[in-house]
Amino acid sequence: MSSRAAGKPREEEEKEEEGEDFYDCQEILEPPESRGEEKEKEEEEGESGDFKTDRLTDKTNVIEREGGGQEEAQDDRLQDDRLQEEVQDDRLLEEAQDDRLQEEAQDDRLQEDSDSEMKENQEVEFDDDYLREVEKELTEEEKESRQQQSLTLKEKGNCQFKAGDWLEAERSYKEALVLCPVCFSRERAVLFSNRAAARLHLGLKDQAISDCTRAIELNPDYVRALLRRAELYEQTEKLDEALEDYKKVLERDPNQTTARHACMRLPQQIQERNEKLKEEMMSKLKDLGNLVLRPFGLSTNNFQVNQDSDTGSYSINFIQNPNNNNR
Repeated sequence: MSSRAAGKPREEEEKEEEGEDFYDCQEILEPPESRGEEKEKEEEEGESGDFKTDRLTDKTNVIEREGGGQEEAQDDRLQDDRLQEEVQDDRLLEEAQDDRLQEEAQDDRLQEDSDSEMKENQEVEFDDDYLREVEKELTEEEKESRQQQSLTLKEKGNCQFKAGDWLEAERSYKEALVLCPVCFSRERAVLFSNRAAARLHLGLKDQAISDCTRAIELNPDYVRALLRRAELYEQTEKLDEALEDYKKVLERDPNQTTARHACMRLPQQIQERNEKLKEEMMSKLKDLGNLVLRPFGLSTNNFQVNQDSDTGSYSINFIQNPNNNNR
């Protein structure tokens, strides 16, 4: 017999080999059930990871939104602060403007009060009718007392004038005029003349002329007031008025040298002034005439003005070609 016959049958040997091969594979390969559980676990872990990632993403978005909201809120607060600052600046500016307007209004009121007071004082000084009405109730003794007070103020003003304090002198003469009764016209004339001298030094020439005029009205023969007004007229280029006053001075005092020299000097100055004014007037008229005649192709050279030496009158002759006549 062969060796196969002596041993186990061939089929049994093949079955044994297959069984051994099967169990050897069992040791290496995982069971199917185990692989399925691991796959499910991996899927669960993947889903859990995705969920965690989504949660992290949502949380990041929330944080970003919260951060953006905080920045917007901060921007809104800054804008509100700027608006409040602008409103406060506008309010301060309005308050400053209101204060300035109030100051200007107050200054205007003070100026009006000052002008009104000055006007009232001037009216009191120059309005004899008003002063007489005020002094109507005064007794003769009271009038004499006021006149003495005014003399004291006049002497005070004279001392101030000599000391060169012309402003205080002007005020003293003014107070004296308010006190001096109207019936003492000559004393009042002196006060007006003295105040005119003080105002002349203060540069108030027009007011000084008014004071001199008032003094002359109170005392027409007051030579000093006439002479002072004449000098003021000459300084303000009112030469004709100055010459008239100088002549009046000479009528009352022929030995007054200042007035005599002025009466010799002023006529020539007046003539020169009149000639100058006439030339200026003729030049302006010529310019105006040329402006009117230019559209017609003419000029003032087409008209010749001749003066009659006997009568002093003027005649005008038309010249067709003035340039040809000059050849």
